[in-house]
Amino acid sequence: MLKGTFAERLKTAMDLQGKKQVDLVHIASEKGVKLGKSHISQYVNGKTLPRGDILHFLAETLQVDEEWLMGKEKENQTLGEREMREFKKSSKLHNVLYDVRGPVVDEAERMEDAGMHILKLNIGNPAPFGFKTPDEVIYDMRRQLTDCEGYSSAKGLFSARKAIMQYAQLKKIPNLSIEDIYTGNGVSELINLSMSALLDNGDEILIPSPDYPLWTACATLAGGKAVHYICDEQSDWYPDMEDIKKKITDRTKAIVIINPNNPTGALYPREVLQQIVDIAREHQLIIFSDEIYDRLVMDGEEHVSIASLAPDLFCVTYSGLSKSHMIAGFRIGWMILSGNKKIAKDYIEGIKMLSNMRLCSNVPAQSIVQTALGGHQSVNDYILPGGRIYEQREFIYKQLTDIPGITCVKPKAAFYIFPKMDVKKFNILDDEKFALDLLREKKILVVHGGGFNWHQPDHFRIVYLPRVEVLKESMEKMGDFFSYYHQ
Repeated sequence: MLKGTFAERLKTAMDLQGKKQVDLVHIASEKGVKLGKSHISQYVNGKTLPRGDILHFLAETLQVDEEWLMGKEKENQTLGEREMREFKKSSKLHNVLYDVRGPVVDEAERMEDAGMHILKLNIGNPAPFGFKTPDEVIYDMRRQLTDCEGYSSAKGLFSARKAIMQYAQLKKIPNLSIEDIYTGNGVSELINLSMSALLDNGDEILIPSPDYPLWTACATLAGGKAVHYICDEQSDWYPDMEDIKKKITDRTKAIVIINPNNPTGALYPREVLQQIVDIAREHQLIIFSDEIYDRLVMDGEEHVSIASLAPDLFCVTYSGLSKSHMIAGFRIGWMILSGNKKIAKDYIEGIKMLSNMRLCSNVPAQSIVQTALGGHQSVNDYILPGGRIYEQREFIYKQLTDIPGITCVKPKAAFYIFPKMDVKKFNILDDEKFALDLLREKKILVVHGGGFNWHQPDHFRIVYLPRVEVLKESMEKMGDFFSYYHQ
């Protein structure tokens, strides 16, 4: 009923404003709102409802109230003789997207509350799938807990930052000292902090498509404009250099790379990174490099930190222990400032200010960084032939490519794969609807490609952390689903 009411009122509002579907698509494009022809067609035909940011755009463009558009009549709530005040979320959130934990996940939680078992292939959280923290890490944290009751310095414990600095030196990251290392409650906090310290309203930052959506969300929330450059599936998901060059303007401040990549599992070779450095050098851009999966590289490949190729540029490199040491819940990450820090002196002051404001990151988690980065790296046992992550990748890749209408590039790192669906075969117009249909019919939870700022409805991401026997069951169900699915 709600979908029908919304569709009717949308058509009424469009008629009153003299707007056609194509007009709304053009206006959305001009305002940087992601609204395709297929989406507006679905809304007008009553097949689906818009997300909050799209609803806000439609209401604003058509000059109507959001609640009226959704078919919700306002209640005359009063407090004595006065109308009751209503509190809404900040307008700064209208264009913020984080569908890794979005509407499809909300539906999965509703189904779980109803007693259904959901196979979650949507989030890179190792612990629920039987990956255990190294015993030495747990032992050392226990031994140090009573020493971790107070705040550390804002940047972090000396022992943690010293270990991170030495790790960075092994990665050949140049021109850094212990004062250039900041610990955080996961890399996520540090991304938010560094975007807030850099971007003014209207500043542009180049972010890959597909991306890890937190980058786009944090840049948008900081007032900046996320400009997405294409990663080319036909070239192993490497960044498209010509597309990057075309999207640089006089407002562009920085470029983000995610290497190894989430959601594609791509690993960028040295020559690709060098091309990005050359572009950043020519246009005087900051390089932000998200390298949280740098220790999850397979097939004997080498991970190269882009900062090692750019001693004359200002670079910010992010990593942490959530994935490599299977301790996502501990929330420990770091960022490293390197290269030409003179040109970023004022920006670094902003980073220090925001770092001081949050006092410090999780001190018990900081206490085990030195232990984790030294000695035997247990993650290596997972990524070699016979290891869980390696074998699960081999299995999922073969199973997916055996499904008619599904293709994918074999990932070289991390624990994600980003399959492509034949949209003509399956008549897919809305990838979020696909994810909901898969969830409701087969109780499998994945993230649709749009959740990673991929603008065609033809991809989805799978996390291949479950054991092979669990993946086998999920692939059998998925194969059956695609044998009949047609949107």
